[in-house]
Amino acid sequence: MRPLTEEETRALFEKLAKYVGENIQLLVDRPDGAYCFRLHKDRVYYLSERILKMATNIPREHLVSLGTCFGKFTKTQKFRLHITALDYLAPYAKGFGVAAKSTQECRKVDPMAIVVFHQADIGEYIRHEETLT
Repeated sequence: MRPLTEEETRALFEKLAKYVGENIQLLVDRPDGAYCFRLHKDRVYYLSERILKMATNIPREHLVSLGTCFGKFTKTQKFRLHITALDYLAPYAKGFGVAAKSTQECRKVDPMAIVVFHQADIGEYIRHEETLT
């Protein structure tokens, strides 16, 4: 488990900014202590610094996961959010989806038309539970 590089941090924060905007700071500086992001096997984990200090006694090869998995980096170094991050992002989110149509188009569309593409749902989590560590 290691800290994120500057490029990895930028990719992570750009993705988080799409959903929580300026509230990223609230994820790191919480009233119940300081939290951080760490990388382990291409997955980004969100954990308290207190737990991080305790985990330094565990060798990397024996460490399976630590904290909450926020997402992973693909082979092309793009960051993908996991459903496990939803509980932490939801209180600060402006809306957890990507608009497929503009506001003007939404007013005139058919009731069955797709207006927002989902980013994550609980069904996705259940279908891919084995691959989410």
